[in-house]
Amino acid sequence: MNVVTRVLGARAPRTDHELVAACLRGEEAAWHELIDRYNRLIFSIPLKLGLGRDDATDVFQAVCVDLVAELPRLRDPQALPAWLMQITRHKVLKIKRKNERHVADDVGRADQLTAPDHDMPDSSLRDLQKAQAVREAIGKLTPRCRQMVLMLFFEDTPRPYREVATELGVAVGSIGFLRSRCLDRLRRALDGIGL
Repeated sequence: MNVVTRVLGARAPRTDHELVAACLRGEEAAWHELIDRYNRLIFSIPLKLGLGRDDATDVFQAVCVDLVAELPRLRDPQALPAWLMQITRHKVLKIKRKNERHVADDVGRADQLTAPDHDMPDSSLRDLQKAQAVREAIGKLTPRCRQMVLMLFFEDTPRPYREVATELGVAVGSIGFLRSRCLDRLRRALDGIGL
């Protein structure tokens, strides 16, 4: 099974609205798909805000627990990414405050500690939102375009055209043309959402 099939499965990914509805119906596969869709987003925020991997893992787990508990109250499934970013940020700030109190107690000089900058820089937040929008736009491409874009641009080591052509079942000479068409589709999808 190649990385594209592992990442996206055999069928096109469901929209957030479809996933939320399926989760609320109790479909376990939908929960896995929802967590898989947003795991990088959730996990990246604590790291960007200066937490270590262990604390980032704790934040990720806490956010997932909140997601399960609060999903029935979500009014607009399209607001899910923003809600996840907000709740993740709050969890990070809680851990940072706890760590600061612990350090202050150990040092005994809390009045000498400077207040750290808790806010995620606007540029980091925009970067996270853009990355999520790109993932969603790629998910809306046709299966062949989605597979091509992922193989050429999102694997750790981009594949040679010959290998991409073999996997897609097309001539090597057509990869450039197909790549161009797929990128145009992706560009239009991103333009449609204002990116």
